[in-house]
Amino acid sequence: MSAARAGGGTTTGLGRVLVAVYGVFAVAATSRAAVQIATRFHEAPLAYALSALAAVVYVVATLGLARTGPRWRAVAWVAVTVELVGVLTVGTLSLADPQAFPDATVWSVYGRGYVFVPLVLPVLGLLYLRSERRARPAA
Repeated sequence: MSAARAGGGTTTGLGRVLVAVYGVFAVAATSRAAVQIATRFHEAPLAYALSALAAVVYVVATLGLARTGPRWRAVAWVAVTVELVGVLTVGTLSLADPQAFPDATVWSVYGRGYVFVPLVLPVLGLLYLRSERRARPAA
């Protein structure tokens, strides 16, 4: 039995909640980006391209967290780390140069439009992955 299944992993408790929230953000970011790109891409191409990038990251993070096995955990680590770097970078740039972001992205102003969940979510994801790794018995 895998370590994730032995301890519940993402099938119970905090892991399940984390996967659910990531799933909601994957759908929300994908929908938002699709509408923005299809209807108004010329108005804010950078912002809308970043929304699409956020959508891809949320989808990959959801899959990485929902699946079991060392490869999926590596995928989750990379996706959640990219998410944190993205939200910190875009959040800072959107404050430093608001004209570069005439319309908001999921990560603008550290996710203010989403009640800062995009800032908190990767931190929780990394803490969860770290605690899961520590709980895994030595092979």
